[in-house]
Amino acid sequence: MISELAFIHPDAVIGENVTVEPFAYVSGNVVIGDGTWVGPNSTILDGARIGKNCRIFPSAVVSAIPQDLKFRGEETTAEIGDNTTVREGATINRGTASTGKTVVGDNCLVMAYAHVGHDCRVGNNCILGNSIGMAGEVKVDDWAIISGGSLVHQFVHIGGHVIIGGGSKVRMDVPPFIKADREPLAYMGINTVGLTRRGFPKERIDEIHNIYRAIYQNGMNTSTALAYVEKEFASSDDRDYIINFIRNSQRGIIRGPR
Repeated sequence: MISELAFIHPDAVIGENVTVEPFAYVSGNVVIGDGTWVGPNSTILDGARIGKNCRIFPSAVVSAIPQDLKFRGEETTAEIGDNTTVREGATINRGTASTGKTVVGDNCLVMAYAHVGHDCRVGNNCILGNSIGMAGEVKVDDWAIISGGSLVHQFVHIGGHVIIGGGSKVRMDVPPFIKADREPLAYMGINTVGLTRRGFPKERIDEIHNIYRAIYQNGMNTSTALAYVEKEFASSDDRDYIINFIRNSQRGIIRGPR
């Protein structure tokens, strides 16, 4: 259902069974997938690529130009996967020449007044809490949760299955599978509840826990700890993900508990 009170540019590509409510605005260089709901007073601007069965709530803005002084009007996109919800007042800026696109994956929840900056890459099944702010070129892996009011520094990498406590300042990379909180942000143990809900067996969770004990609680520096983990733990997807994440960190990882 397309309301007569909505504005939809004739060049916009609208899928089947899409609902566009009154006073929504849809620009020309836009693609909206089948079954998506575009709420009243929402704004979908040039470069938006919205998947199937998404929900865009009132006053959300998708694909506004980047808040980046280096932006020169290049043609870029803001891409949202299938089954993702963007709540009231949330903003997802499009990319710059740096990567060309901002991406939010499938089955994500972007809560009210959250901001996803230019060239961010958010994986699948992520939750971005109310009023979080993500600066440019942040990377968030699958199943991560960033709780409300948190601020994420540009270029930070947040690992998969992480949960970050509300109101956090995320200045450094956050390795996968963990809980992070306090100020400055610190390792607070394994995200046991989240991993259990996602079907991780106890043995797998215990191994992840033992790996992080070696990294954060055995008094070794990071390079020594990683060498120890590589020697003492058999190769697995989880072990290799943790090791590669930390070794490839550009900003360094958050500190351990004190």
